[in-house]
Amino acid sequence: MAARRQRIWITRAQPGADVTAERVRALGHEAVVAPLLAVRILPDVDVDLTGVAALAFTSANGVRAFADACGERSLKVFAVGAATAQAARQAGFRSVLSADGDVEALAEGIGIRRGELKGTVLHPGAAEPAGDLAGALRKHGVEARHLILYKTAPVAISDAETETLIRCDAALLHSPRAAQVLAKMLKVHPAPDLRALGLSKAVIKPLQRTPLAAKAYPPFPLEAALLNLIDRRP
Repeated sequence: MAARRQRIWITRAQPGADVTAERVRALGHEAVVAPLLAVRILPDVDVDLTGVAALAFTSANGVRAFADACGERSLKVFAVGAATAQAARQAGFRSVLSADGDVEALAEGIGIRRGELKGTVLHPGAAEPAGDLAGALRKHGVEARHLILYKTAPVAISDAETETLIRCDAALLHSPRAAQVLAKMLKVHPAPDLRALGLSKAVIKPLQRTPLAAKAYPPFPLEAALLNLIDRRP
C-alpha cells in the first residue's frame, strides 16, 4: 500500500532547504519550505592559513563560506558527513574525507590521522557551531582552531504563518540551533500533533521537554536516513 502523502516542514537554512525540499517531493510528499534560520556571512574576514595543515568542516554552509572567502583548494579536507563532503568537492577541494558521523566522530577520525598532519587543523564555520570541534580535536592531541565566517540568526515568522506550519505532519531539523528556535516557538504555539525528525540525537535534544507527537532521529546523521523516517509512523 502506498504511503500517505504528508506535509513536511523544511526548517533548514537556504540554500540547503531547497535541496531537501526536492528530495521530499521525490518521495511523494508536500514540502513546505520555511527556514527557521538564515545564514549571514561576515564581511572582510581575514583567512590566515599560516601553519594550517588541513581544514575541517561541520556543515556545507561552512564550506560555502570558506570557498567565498578564500581561494585555497589544495589543503586536505575532513568533513563531518556526506553532504558536507559533497559540498567540499563541488567547491573544488580534491582531497576530501568524510566521517559520516557527528562532531565527535569527525574529531576521532582526524585524531587517528594526526601523524599525517604537520600543522594546525582549521575549522571554518559559524559563530555558534553545533559542537566544539577544535576543543574535541585538542583532546585527541591535534592542534586546532576555529575560524568564524558566518552567523545564523532566527527568521521572523508571523503568528499566522506559524499556525499554518505547526499543522504540518512533520518538521525536519538539521541542527541543534534550529531545534532551539523551534522549541521556543512551540512554547507560544503548542503543536502536540507535530512530529520532529532530527538529523541526530544532538539535533533533537533541545526539544526533549517539548510536547510533540514524536521525536525521532536516524541511526546515522545522513539526510537520506533522515528522510526515511518520514514514512515510519509511530
